[in-house]
Amino acid sequence: MALTLYFLRHGETTYSQTGGFCGSLDPDLTDEGLQMAIAFGKAYSKLDWKAAYVSPMKRTIATAKPLCDAVGLEMQLRDGLREIEYGEWEGKTQDYVKEHDQETYIHWMTEPAWNAPPGGETAVQIASRSELVIAEIEAKYSDGNVLVVSHKATIRIMLCGLLGIDLGRYRDRIDAPAASISVVEFGKYGPKLKILGDRSFMDEELRSRPGT
Repeated sequence: MALTLYFLRHGETTYSQTGGFCGSLDPDLTDEGLQMAIAFGKAYSKLDWKAAYVSPMKRTIATAKPLCDAVGLEMQLRDGLREIEYGEWEGKTQDYVKEHDQETYIHWMTEPAWNAPPGGETAVQIASRSELVIAEIEAKYSDGNVLVVSHKATIRIMLCGLLGIDLGRYRDRIDAPAASISVVEFGKYGPKLKILGDRSFMDEELRSRPGT
């Protein structure tokens, strides 16, 4: 059996509804976001899990909790799995940033690998810290299922790194809706994407939530 990583984005928050910049901010899940987490826990509790690596934010911990409680997994919290740091843009909407910091916003949208929000992080920086967590998992587990609970940008950047996709195109090539699961299997020829952004485990009402 190959090592298989299950990348789970946290469930819905008020910021994932509105599209506001939320990296170091630490909102709770909405009621619907919690239901998404519970649905994941129920659907995936029958798998044989080796470990759960989780970003140390309230929204990721709450998303991992139903599955971890169900199967008796201890969360291993890792700072490397945190969301992108948006610096001065934290809590602001994209429309506000476009109006008040247009030049920086255009650079960031055009080439986010090397351009950061003021006081924030580039995609390259996120890749550097999150890759350390992936390397730790690979060193410890040669096979089995490992859960990685993180955030929208961070998951997309990790997937780009594993699949050889230009980090600057993470928003263009990879999608990660709220509470979606993406699965990567480490085989003979390296990482292979098996599932991307799946939310079939939750009911239609949750899947249709706007802004996720």
